Amino acid sequence: MNSENHHNKVVVDIETVGIDFETLDSDQQKYLLKFAKSEEDAAQIKQQLNLYPLTAQIVAIGLLDPDTEKGIILFQSDKVENYFSEDNKITFSSDSEKNIVTTFWSIMQNCNKIITFNGRGFDAPFLMIRSAMLDIKTTVNLMPNRYSTDKHIDLLDQLTFYSATRKFSLDFYCKQFGIESPKSHGITGLDMNKMFNDKKFKEIAEYCLWDLKATAQLYHKWAQNISH
Repeated sequence: MNSENHHNKVVVDIETVGIDFETLDSDQQKYLLKFAKSEEDAAQIKQQLNLYPLTAQIVAIGLLDPDTEKGIILFQSDKVENYFSEDNKITFSSDSEKNIVTTFWSIMQNCNKIITFNGRGFDAPFLMIRSAMLDIKTTVNLMPNRYSTDKHIDLLDQLTFYSATRKFSLDFYCKQFGIESPKSHGITGLDMNKMFNDKKFKEIAEYCLWDLKATAQLYHKWAQNISH
């Protein structure tokens, strides 16, 4: 994932954490809860704040070359540190949200194709809007023509033929394609808030890597058997 790897493909995945609902002003709280009919509805809305760039922050960004299996996990932590995975293929680098997002866009200038799972529905718009909120200029368009795989391969689009068939979760696709699911480690995206509050920053980074590896393997299944 460095500047000499020009024109490479990269799998991208992010992890996010919702803000504290109580930090929003009364008008914002009322706006978010206007469709809540019960306490359960309200609780679910508060739990889903991590889904939107206006109510969440980015706590990890993963980039992985699906061919070399080399990559980098940029993640938030309470201290700046850099280290490598046991096989030396993955760099782990921690910093503030603004700095990891800035580094992401710097790396993306050297990549000509991104691969995601539901990246058009989540990761790409989240990264672009959140960057604007942080006053960081994007360096590439992560949301090009939906019906072209020249710049962005969203595997959820490809495996549903652009929503012609039912959508399944990454976990479900992995299990049916014989790929180790990132959820097999006992962690899901719903655990991110608690893990972040408990300062389990490295565990969040590892979870992001599991997502990347699963998406990369699913990409190979698609590229070898379906792509034309």
